[in-house]
Amino acid sequence: MSGREDSAPSTSSSLPSSFGTIHIQNPTISSKQLNQKHVISEASNSIVPGGLYKRDASGESNIGLAIIGVSHGSQALLQSIAEENGYHLYYIVENQRLAVETAFSEGLLAKTRVLQEKDVDIVLSDQRVSGVVICSPPEVAAAMTLETLKAGKAVLCEKLLSKNRQLVETCFDEADKQGKPLVCGFYKRFDPALKYLFKKIHQKNALGRIQKLSTVSRTFPSSSISKIKTSGGIFYNAALHDIDIAIWLLGVSLPDTVFSLGHAFCSDMATLKDADTVNISMKFCGGSIVNLDVSQHCTKSCDQRLELYGLQGSLRLDNQNPLCIIENGSSSPTPSQTHNERYREAYRELFCHFIRTIKGISHPVITKEQYVYALQVAAAAEQSLHSGSAVDLTNEAVHVSIIKTEVT
Repeated sequence: MSGREDSAPSTSSSLPSSFGTIHIQNPTISSKQLNQKHVISEASNSIVPGGLYKRDASGESNIGLAIIGVSHGSQALLQSIAEENGYHLYYIVENQRLAVETAFSEGLLAKTRVLQEKDVDIVLSDQRVSGVVICSPPEVAAAMTLETLKAGKAVLCEKLLSKNRQLVETCFDEADKQGKPLVCGFYKRFDPALKYLFKKIHQKNALGRIQKLSTVSRTFPSSSISKIKTSGGIFYNAALHDIDIAIWLLGVSLPDTVFSLGHAFCSDMATLKDADTVNISMKFCGGSIVNLDVSQHCTKSCDQRLELYGLQGSLRLDNQNPLCIIENGSSSPTPSQTHNERYREAYRELFCHFIRTIKGISHPVITKEQYVYALQVAAAAEQSLHSGSAVDLTNEAVHVSIIKTEVT
């Protein structure tokens, strides 16, 4: 299978076609180029075109925004918000002033009002604000999302909404009721390389029937214990994104079977009764097998890889390395890259996508059904780790509320 037919979004060369593999490195593409590229959209909750935004002197849309929970937000997302144009940031809601001053410049803060969390009603009642970015941890995020939607404002929820399926569905249903977009923070969907893989699989049918998908997702640097504690654990904080990518790339819904193994190599993680490294295996009704290697920590640089095998060929996404050689632990220097650096363009496009949904140009690409699918698989993987047995998701009586187990 030749890689010359539709070149990957990268400056590096593909592997020879005789290997049957298109080798894609992480691309460096500007946000302007991203906006000009192919946009993959799916049916989702309804939105009302337009919204409460005004035009500046140049005629460009000037959308009013607010951010809640900066201290919990991704550095890459906050950087994108600080750098992008076409909107006005009216409010930042955060109790920790230092987190705000670290994330944003003095110039931006001079034009933005910083509020305590107890004063969030000021944001919700301000008609100039048409969209709110919520970076709060789960459960808090769900409650805030509901209140924001009821106030008639669009929402970008960066973190997990909730472990509770009913609460998640309520948030999406409220978005439909209010006619406002609810954009969920599955940032990997917006990564240029992964979008390219999706296009090759579904538009070019480059691989034929998919046999296996394998991913490696190891973050660097490690998240703080306090953030991990409030994030919902490894299955909901880290693995959920890879579960969504697997389901999205394969174009399927729920797997038949989920099995996971894991361990807490860090003693602090053991005290939280959570694992810091897990391996999740899934098998789908069509025979496709998925294997996810997920870890909350990695040495020197983040490790993000993906391999797809089909009846007609394979595709591989490697770490960003000009030589395509990874030598962790060796004396040879390897380029260091943080997780935020690796997915900077993905977060930027996620934010730009949010702006487009407020304008009515796009619909949110993550649907309620897709979000619930990922949540169900994460819950099944968590149960499997604690029980030591595979979880059968073909049983219609199994729900997230039953699957989810708490370790005592």
